[in-house]
Amino acid sequence: MPKALPTIDMSSPVCCAPVASGPMSERDALEVALRLKALADPVRVRIMSMLFSSSAGEENSGELAATLGLSEPTISHHLAQLRRAGFVVSDRRGMNVFHRPAPDALGALCAVLDPNCCR
Repeated sequence: MPKALPTIDMSSPVCCAPVASGPMSERDALEVALRLKALADPVRVRIMSMLFSSSAGEENSGELAATLGLSEPTISHHLAQLRRAGFVVSDRRGMNVFHRPAPDALGALCAVLDPNCCR
């Protein structure tokens, strides 16, 4: 049985020295790894792409499911993973839940992986 990664608070963007700046602490490496794990799925990458390219700046779960050809429960599962990693912000309005990307979280992850990324 695979060993489960520990749970940490990922509600704010990753904030640590860039990978290239020297050896990372175990905790910082875990924070980066858990966020990368959240993006390590083609469906989640497509969801992020759709959210970033949305003309409205947000999409509801039904629209994402229809566009991706997946069920709403499957989309909800993937969105939960992205929310936990801090990459997506969701708001309930009536019967619908609208999702938008959290660009600061992705920018912070990029800066940790490549300190020259966002200059």
